[in-house]
Amino acid sequence: MAGTGSGRVLVTDDDAAIRRSLERGLRLNGFSVTLAGGGHAALAAVRDGAPDVVVLDISMPDLSGIEVCRSLRADGNDVPVLMLSALDEVADRVAGLQAGGDDYLVKPFALQELVLRLHALLRRRPPAATDRVRAGALEMAPEAREAWLDGVPLRLTRREFELLDVFARNAGIVLTRDQLLDRVWGYDFDVRTDAVDTFVSYLRRKLEAGGRPRMLHTVRGVGFVLRPAEGP
Repeated sequence: MAGTGSGRVLVTDDDAAIRRSLERGLRLNGFSVTLAGGGHAALAAVRDGAPDVVVLDISMPDLSGIEVCRSLRADGNDVPVLMLSALDEVADRVAGLQAGGDDYLVKPFALQELVLRLHALLRRRPPAATDRVRAGALEMAPEAREAWLDGVPLRLTRREFELLDVFARNAGIVLTRDQLLDRVWGYDFDVRTDAVDTFVSYLRRKLEAGGRPRMLHTVRGVGFVLRPAEGP
């Protein structure tokens, strides 16, 4: 169902048609998607964007998915990796998993199966104290409940922090008031939707202090979106 995703996915495949198809399908399922057309581009994208999960094609001309995965693990990066391949041999699956892959999906596959596996990988990965959520000049440490803008600490209430965390994890994605209520207040929480507007206004005052440009934007008739400004 659209809007149920909660992670940033890096999709790596040398086939442009597959990349476009997966990008469209995953965005419709609520994920934030970054694309890479080869192994070297994938490694650069991981360094630059810190995705929550990686979809990685095994057979690529410049650097294979297995080599990319080995490189990530050698660098100490434990981002969950789902390997894609047109090869249905046990040896290929074993090679992908031995290289550090967390799951394996054979082409062709149903989009919904990919979505379910991505959700499973995201649930399986426990948050670490060193985990950071970054969106432009904004940085958040969920475990410590600390946030910084341009390196300056933000003083946030618990609810403000939870709301900003959802926005930061879904930067660039328009979120409806109902989605925000579900993710921040909980499905069974009896609260009016104007509570979202109230807390968005609180966050705006803190994020825009000192004349900083607006990060939280209203999309009329839909909801809100965080479009991060870059640091100085």
